[in-house]
Amino acid sequence: MIDLHTHTTASDGRNTPAELVARASASGLQVLAVTDHDTVGGCAAASRACASAGIEFVAGIEISSVLHDEDVHVLGYFVDVESDSLRSFLDEQRSRRVDRIRQMVERLNALGMALDADAIVRPAVDDRSKSIGRPAVARAMVAAGHVASTGLAFDKWLSHGRPAYVPRPSLSPVDVFGKIHEAGGLASLAHPGLMDRDDWIPQFADAGLDALEAYHPNHDDFDRARYLHFAERLGLAVSGGSDYHADESHGAPHPGVVSLPRVHFDALVRRHQTINR
Repeated sequence: MIDLHTHTTASDGRNTPAELVARASASGLQVLAVTDHDTVGGCAAASRACASAGIEFVAGIEISSVLHDEDVHVLGYFVDVESDSLRSFLDEQRSRRVDRIRQMVERLNALGMALDADAIVRPAVDDRSKSIGRPAVARAMVAAGHVASTGLAFDKWLSHGRPAYVPRPSLSPVDVFGKIHEAGGLASLAHPGLMDRDDWIPQFADAGLDALEAYHPNHDDFDRARYLHFAERLGLAVSGGSDYHADESHGAPHPGVVSLPRVHFDALVRRHQTINR
């Protein structure tokens, strides 16, 4: 089993890297990638835990970008976590995330939902390896009794077009492809079925995209077949994984629920080796 899309407490996951690897091992995973949002802070600990568990580890990341006011998430694989250019970029992303969360909390406070912005962003302020996002606000809303679930927080308040939503200041997808390549990695478009902009995929392929995430919990058989066809037609590799967060309201219930077939993983490895010769 191969899972190339998981999250830890370094961003919006609920498992520490060690806990994630323990669950991956219990699920029978052979290959695991940690792809936290805008941070590689969980990779070192996950790599050590994978070595002890006999699991092949892939250093990854999920980077947020924006095109025409729509979020586009890009997965990076085989990245050099010590890359100076990547670290500099992620410091900027982290600062943008903290500012955005503060603005969202201000909007919620103005709407009568009292929340402490300093307390919500403190984990990311105190630890520069951590990234913060809207799930932290949603969880704070639940803890304060303002909503019954994180899903309801997103549906009613935090999603695009909702009262507390603040647009994400970010780079374009093409710029993000470049940042991943500078760090020696491959760029894969995350869960394209959720984005629902298949018309963008050919231009992304022309601009440096390396792969498509065809295997994802939110992709049905039709979606998966469609993106496998896109990948074959455009000369792209294929990625996939569970999008596991250890959060029942977000992603799969355990790592490996969605597994990337070995043939596609081997093709990703070959593509990375070819590009980085």
